[in-house]
Amino acid sequence: MAEPDPCRRAAEALLDWWALTGVDLGDSRQIMRAAPAPIPAQPRPAPASRAQPASPPKAAGLEDARAAASAAKSLAELRAALDAFEGCPLKKTARNTVFADGAEDAEVMLVGEAPGKDEDEIGKPFVGRSGQLMDRMFAAIGLSRATNLFISNIIFWRPPGNRPPTQGEIAACMPFIQRAIELKKPKLLVMIGGMSAQTLLARDAGITRLRGKRLIYKGPDEAPVNAMAMFHPAYLLRRPQDKRMAWADMLLLETWLDELGVKRGARL
Repeated sequence: MAEPDPCRRAAEALLDWWALTGVDLGDSRQIMRAAPAPIPAQPRPAPASRAQPASPPKAAGLEDARAAASAAKSLAELRAALDAFEGCPLKKTARNTVFADGAEDAEVMLVGEAPGKDEDEIGKPFVGRSGQLMDRMFAAIGLSRATNLFISNIIFWRPPGNRPPTQGEIAACMPFIQRAIELKKPKLLVMIGGMSAQTLLARDAGITRLRGKRLIYKGPDEAPVNAMAMFHPAYLLRRPQDKRMAWADMLLLETWLDELGVKRGARL
């Protein structure tokens, strides 16, 4: 014979005590002594199939960007290919494509980060306050976009609200700036700002660790290009106390240009 349930025994004892104290129990004893209704068995859920790891999504328009950039045989063709390219979502919100400015036969090439409000309105890189400071800095060692500088960016369309570009947006633009460097073949490539340096050099180090050094850039064609990284002028506008380091970088750049035989104008 099965042992009575300890919980049922305790409940019956409690009812007995209530009865002794005069509590009207009604049908409580009959309800408690009734056989409990069986709890229907719940169907066991089928084991979930193991999900296959999702492959990383391709950057939007990356293959189209590579094909369009590699087909360009000149900077003019590259600009036309960029104007026709629809693989970067930033183009839908920007006013203008900001490709390049300066002398196409220049031996020094500057590559910045992304256009801002002024650049988006005018369609040229570095035309706002930070661009004006940059012009003065390079004029101090005889370099000017009018004669011997060629200037471009990693990103060719302004991100909304000047937010940082996403990795997908950078990837979509990357083949075009790489092709621009291949076509230009500069004697010296100057990367302006941390994002530009990290992207082109494929390094995680910050700008404070990359600046002030002689570096080498290697594009898809593996041809080495002399390179330097420098503070972005927008950063110097926020932290003027670091202009002394920027001036040290300009002096290093001037020395290197002399060694490479790059012709410069009069210092301003």
